[in-house]
Amino acid sequence: MGGMDGLTAIVTGGASGIGLATALHLSGLGARVAVLDLHPDDVPAPLLGIRCDVTDRGSVTSAVDDAAAALGGIDVLVNNAGVGAIGTVADNDDAEWARVFDVNVTGMARVSAAALGYLRSARHPAIVNVCSIAATAGLPQRALYSASKGAVLSLTKAMAADHIREGIRVNCVSPGTADTPWIGRLLAQAADPEAERAALNARQPTGRMVSADEVAQAIGYLASPAAGSTTGISLAVDGGMQELRLRK
Repeated sequence: MGGMDGLTAIVTGGASGIGLATALHLSGLGARVAVLDLHPDDVPAPLLGIRCDVTDRGSVTSAVDDAAAALGGIDVLVNNAGVGAIGTVADNDDAEWARVFDVNVTGMARVSAAALGYLRSARHPAIVNVCSIAATAGLPQRALYSASKGAVLSLTKAMAADHIREGIRVNCVSPGTADTPWIGRLLAQAADPEAERAALNARQPTGRMVSADEVAQAIGYLASPAAGSTTGISLAVDGGMQELRLRK
């Protein structure tokens, strides 16, 4: 018996990285899971893959409705779909600022709005947003990305206040530097990939990057009935990056 037996969940951006790890973890806990992604064809069984573009409200509404019909409702929404951005405030133009916010922030709002009707009738409704250490700690060369994740943190708290009377819990997880395909692409572009990997590992007090599975475990807790009294919080999965100040 798993902690989410009989429940249903949708995970956006669930075809790779943290999203895929989360979808598989929720499935392992007993939930029936649909993955909403731009590229859902390679999603492994027993996950259900559904194409979804979080920047298009029509696509979002259709995908959420299809998922609810296939699963028999929606108990849990994991808003994971997102894009990265590198640079200072001077390094990205207006179009890129609009694109990143459209995916990382407005995309979460679109999917949440589309799922609310199903969540209101769910037994244990929960929303978990994927935030980042970048929301609360100043990281170099991450101005646009940090701004978008700061908005996700604020959005999470506002949504928790809006929907607590409906019994819908809303929380977020804030990973540190996670060893995901996006980080892999950044490392591949670095002049010295091994040195860059060592620097990213060292950024966490634990001396290593966070794994996608570790983030998935935290999401699984917040999504489960076991966290029934937890709402409006950000759960750090960051190897101590936010709170610890170690002596060199």
